[in-house]
Amino acid sequence: MLTRATSSLIKDLKKQKRENCSLLFLDNIKIIKDSINNGIKPIYILVEDEHLNQWNGLNVLKVDRKTIEQLSDSKTPQGVVCITEYPQYKVEKPIGNFLVIDKLQDPGNIGTLIRTATACGFEYVFLLDSVRISNPKLVRSSVGTIFQTKVIALKTTDFINVFKSWNLPLLKADMSGENIFDYDNNGITGLVIGNEGNGVSKEISQLCTKSISIPMMKNVESLNASISGAIIMYQIVKNELKK
Repeated sequence: MLTRATSSLIKDLKKQKRENCSLLFLDNIKIIKDSINNGIKPIYILVEDEHLNQWNGLNVLKVDRKTIEQLSDSKTPQGVVCITEYPQYKVEKPIGNFLVIDKLQDPGNIGTLIRTATACGFEYVFLLDSVRISNPKLVRSSVGTIFQTKVIALKTTDFINVFKSWNLPLLKADMSGENIFDYDNNGITGLVIGNEGNGVSKEISQLCTKSISIPMMKNVESLNASISGAIIMYQIVKNELKK
């Protein structure tokens, strides 16, 4: 029989959810399993019913439905909440392709970009002054891939300082850039996707070696940030995917 969480612990967890931006409150069973399979260590797993416990040997506690609803961000919770902390990765020179997300504010777009970056084998995703990694919508829209790629949140100035020592090419997605379908990747490449309304910031643009764009017909001016990023990332790795 599972141990029931104490009222003081539940109270503390509710406070942590409001105030501690480094904690993840995962409420999707598949995402919880994916995170654990990728080495994430849960602090607590809360279940409203014992039959939902699929995690022997971990710190699983029983709580009531009301607590699950208060700690979950889903409209229809699955009855499980996993509290964990996203790992802190060391910022070092990438040895593979990497994605830079520059001041993007839509968590759904960021989660989708992370998912695509993972599918394309990108080693790092750098979040510059963007939505926090623990944002529930970001985690859900990444469909668990946030635990398979190194996602690092940084201040723009901190990224600039470290990037200057890497001597790596950096592409900027921009409507006035060169046709991405004419681009051939000959080594490690970084891609920058900018803010939904303002594009890539001036500070990051100064680091970029080339601007690239997606050709469009019928006078369409632009695509959604996550769609644009997906098209460009797949073009960057097209030769690798043929192998």
